[in-house]
Amino acid sequence: MDKTLSRDGTPIAYRRRGDGPPVVLVGGALSTAVDQEPLAALLERRFTVLTYDRRGRGASGETGPYAVRREIEDLAAVVAPAGRRVSVFGMLTGGALALEAHAAGVPMARLAVYEPPYTPGAAGRLYKARCGTRLHELLSDGDLAGAVALYLSRTGVPEPTIARMRHDPLWAGLEATAHTLAYDDALLGTGAVPGERFAGVTARTLVVTGGFSTAQAHESTRALAAAVPRARHRTLTGQTRELAPQAIAPVLTDFFTRDVCAHLAS
Repeated sequence: MDKTLSRDGTPIAYRRRGDGPPVVLVGGALSTAVDQEPLAALLERRFTVLTYDRRGRGASGETGPYAVRREIEDLAAVVAPAGRRVSVFGMLTGGALALEAHAAGVPMARLAVYEPPYTPGAAGRLYKARCGTRLHELLSDGDLAGAVALYLSRTGVPEPTIARMRHDPLWAGLEATAHTLAYDDALLGTGAVPGERFAGVTARTLVVTGGFSTAQAHESTRALAAAVPRARHRTLTGQTRELAPQAIAPVLTDFFTRDVCAHLAS
């Protein structure tokens, strides 16, 4: 992987593949660039695809203390060489990061997000606060396995499945990035969709949810699409929170390619 330096000097590792208009993929909680490879392999047929390790994960460095603005600066460093032609796709909390970055002025031609896990409404905000408090307690106690288990449980993974996962070799990798769950928690704020801030998102935006996803996911993505000025909502038939690369790749190709045509015609 190549590396670029974020504004605070933190090295951010990234991988570039393919040839064509630039697209950056932003992963969600506990993910690294490796997890983005299946989708990148499908998109590289039409695009130059950049995947990267968010700070504190994989081959990227980490400089404390954490702040959301630092992750925004990391993403800005990755997209900078592509200029204003870059399109961005963010999965889950990676979508929240991409939205925050563009609202803060990071240029993007088009932006697509899949189920940023906001929890709108009074009950949703209370749930987010309780989970956040418990997460920070576990991390403060050094219970990385407990933090991973809490995250997986929150995302709907059954307890028996989590118990089996603890014996899988991949579990050690999850624990290695468990401390970054606090970063994803910070990205989501109170859990409410930050409508006032996202009014500054000027790129055409596609907000996607899975047809078999939870009612909360449908509610939150529709609230997000309503808050972003140039956004539209799309439900992807047959998909859940565990999005299949083969399902989203043609959607992104169509959405990002139409933007390129419009750009070349202008």
